[in-house]
Amino acid sequence: MILIFVFGYLCIALEHKLRIDKAAIALLMCGALWTVLSLLGNDAQIGTQLIEQLGDTSEILFFLIGAMTIVELIDRHGGFHVITDHIKTRNKRKLLWLLSIITFFMSAVLDNMTTTIVMIMVLRKLVRDHSDRIIYASLIILAANAGGAFSPIGDVTTIMLWNVGSITAAGVIEELLIPSAISIFIPTLILQYKLHGALVEPDASTEETAASVLSGWQHKAVFVLGVGGLIFVPIFRYLTDLPPFVGILLVLAVLWTVTELFFRLSKRAKTAGDMGKRVSQLLGRVDMSTILFFLGILMTVACLEEVGVLTVVGQGLDHTFHGNHYLVTGFIGVLSSIVDNVPLVAGCIGMYPLQEAGAFAVDGVFWQLLAYCAGVGGSILIIGSAAGVVAMGLEKISFGWYARHISWAALIGYLAGIVSYYLLRTFVF
Repeated sequence: MILIFVFGYLCIALEHKLRIDKAAIALLMCGALWTVLSLLGNDAQIGTQLIEQLGDTSEILFFLIGAMTIVELIDRHGGFHVITDHIKTRNKRKLLWLLSIITFFMSAVLDNMTTTIVMIMVLRKLVRDHSDRIIYASLIILAANAGGAFSPIGDVTTIMLWNVGSITAAGVIEELLIPSAISIFIPTLILQYKLHGALVEPDASTEETAASVLSGWQHKAVFVLGVGGLIFVPIFRYLTDLPPFVGILLVLAVLWTVTELFFRLSKRAKTAGDMGKRVSQLLGRVDMSTILFFLGILMTVACLEEVGVLTVVGQGLDHTFHGNHYLVTGFIGVLSSIVDNVPLVAGCIGMYPLQEAGAFAVDGVFWQLLAYCAGVGGSILIIGSAAGVVAMGLEKISFGWYARHISWAALIGYLAGIVSYYLLRTFVF
């Protein structure tokens, strides 16, 4: 099974040379692993385990579909003009820093996946050249993961650690804000030298006609409802204890209803087509290739989790590095760029129980480092995080291009953040 995973992973990395869509490879890898487990395993409950893992994976997929549709709705109705109209600079390097800062702090409030979708839609309105845009999109991945790492609601892994009581909201913000900021500051500093000159002015004629049938206040209402709804999702989860996908679908339903009412009340909308048809078109524009790729990758990792591979890896790391928390969590972060960080963190939570004092106490060194490393480490490879997978699908960024141009800068920032945390923990906290 490990050999199948490694071979499939290499095929995904060589997607452009093989000319086989990565979604097909991921699904093939997923099907092969579960088939091997079913035919050669001794557990009679394989089918039940598969359904349980599919349920967990579906929560993420429905969340992704809902978030992508909401962002598309906001975009089609001119909601992002609220952001783009305030970004006046045409200097490529200044824009890079501006997007980095906005994404970093937005990701701390929203989750990193939703933030990536929002910022890439904004990016498309600002940058026309694809070769430049993929550099900006790559930095958005790094900034979204870094911003999510220092917030208790910014990343799935920090949410997990927060829910089980390993970290506190105040503790993770206080201790990880500076390391997370350093982890994105250094790559931004490096990547700015790949950009030169000024941006070409966006072509106003390419704007969607749907945006022109709504008034200015309606544009702003769509933006406020959409982005406000996305911010409300983690609050909804906290209040109801329901999975996040329930909240995102609720927000989608509200936004869908409001935009229909806007179109029905608008005289100009009569010439723009039926609103129901427009929403159907938006749902049809959801990138199913990205969704299926996500399904294949997550279910592949779930299969490896079922057979205990990830648990064995965690125990082996602890033994190999003699319990050095910086080395263990640092390596887990690198590992999270290859496999999903959620089961890795879940395995660590199971292996290391909370203690009254020391590194495994609440807000202890191990848990803080784990939150940082699992979140920021996923940026080293493009398929190492939800943000990376989404950007890969939306902007057609190849695995190989990202590995050659971005991974090394992300790795430097990641290591610099760990060093800064060590210095802060040693001399400040």
